[in-house]
Amino acid sequence: MTQKIVRTRFAPSPTGMLHIGGARTALFSYLYAKHCGGQFLGRIEDTDKERSTQAAVDVILRDLNWLGIIPDQPWVFQSKNEARHTAVAHELLAKGHAYKCYCTPEELEALRAQQDDSAPGFRSPWRNRIDGPADKPFVIRLRIPEGETLWADAVQGTIRIANTQIEDLVLLRSDGSPIYNLAVVVDDHDMQVSHVIRGDDHINNTPKQILIYQAMGWEVPVFGHIPLIHGDEGKKLSKRTGAVAVDDFRQQGFLADAILNHLMRLGWSAGNEEIISMARAIELFEVTDINKGATVFNTQKLNWLNTEYIKACDNSKLAELLEPFFSKIGVTVSEQSKKYLEQGLTSLKPRAKTLVELAQQSAFYVKDAPLPLDEKAAASLNSEGKALLKDITALLTSVGEWNNDTLYTSLNGFATERGLKFPQVAMPIRAALTGSSNSPSISEIMAVLGRDESMRRLHGVL
Repeated sequence: MTQKIVRTRFAPSPTGMLHIGGARTALFSYLYAKHCGGQFLGRIEDTDKERSTQAAVDVILRDLNWLGIIPDQPWVFQSKNEARHTAVAHELLAKGHAYKCYCTPEELEALRAQQDDSAPGFRSPWRNRIDGPADKPFVIRLRIPEGETLWADAVQGTIRIANTQIEDLVLLRSDGSPIYNLAVVVDDHDMQVSHVIRGDDHINNTPKQILIYQAMGWEVPVFGHIPLIHGDEGKKLSKRTGAVAVDDFRQQGFLADAILNHLMRLGWSAGNEEIISMARAIELFEVTDINKGATVFNTQKLNWLNTEYIKACDNSKLAELLEPFFSKIGVTVSEQSKKYLEQGLTSLKPRAKTLVELAQQSAFYVKDAPLPLDEKAAASLNSEGKALLKDITALLTSVGEWNNDTLYTSLNGFATERGLKFPQVAMPIRAALTGSSNSPSISEIMAVLGRDESMRRLHGVL
């Protein structure tokens, strides 16, 4: 017998940005499919026509692509399958697993008010009737059987729900449009989804969906419900706790690899590895290793991870990643300045937590002279500072080999001759070359910029 291929899916609703919790769900589904040598699929659940937007679809797909969580097949759009959903509802009706309910909204409200609290699963008075009026609107409801519904949840363990707690759920509204739980089941079946990994806020939907599978005689997939993510203060992650959308973190200058690394460690236990690549995660990932309880999104840990990934990033790639952040501060990167940047990043990248910080710290390499001066830099280029800088510039014209060591030795010797401390000599040079009072070693900056550009910037100030 051929072993069934593992197929997982991520099915976001396009009603807003991609939440960081949704990104983790997509990541876990992706990792498990790849771990099993299976397929990861994507579906846009856009049946809520009032709230779904193309802009949200575009953002979700863009952010997933940025993270590298890409389906193995083209995205499915649920709204295009409405005829199929409707056909299944009518098939359930024909088989006796569903019925027409003619209750008005007012009648439903009155019936629910009379219902026994110990049995909240609503049962319509039309459940066993066949004398419905031909000219009255109706919904199609699933006929919930007696007994209980249970499943072996891959994360939470065995879950049992008494069927008396489940109402005869609507499958088709009175306008003929399908309800979410029906559409999800039909699409997952047709897409041959074997494992549904999703947030534990969907646990209440699962018994309803299982009953639809069983009524149709379809194989029920394995369900795994992962816990919510809480913010640093222990509350549910929300706008009040800060960034919650993937785009928020991207705009703040976090690397996709750092986000993925942090997300995969939120609720998944696989040894003590803190820095873990996607390849390594695919090798280790098991749904059964996901914790049952809520996990905390640790901003401090993410900052640390991002710093580590920035340090490990190739300078050429890092320079490309920085370009959008330079654009935001009005800086255009030329081919020549990109070469300065790539060389200079070696000493700068260990100092930055985010790409935003790194862009600010390295902007002097790509800005055109004369550079704007911050307050301390401007103060260091007063008349006395410029006089000192003029002498330093004269000295630098006689430097032979233009490299870090030679420049440092020459400048240090100049400071000793003048009875000055090295920082006093470095300050006006730093201001002229960077526009700032804070930067890496001044001799290193000069070595990166080279003789011509360094002297051009120095003469420009003078």
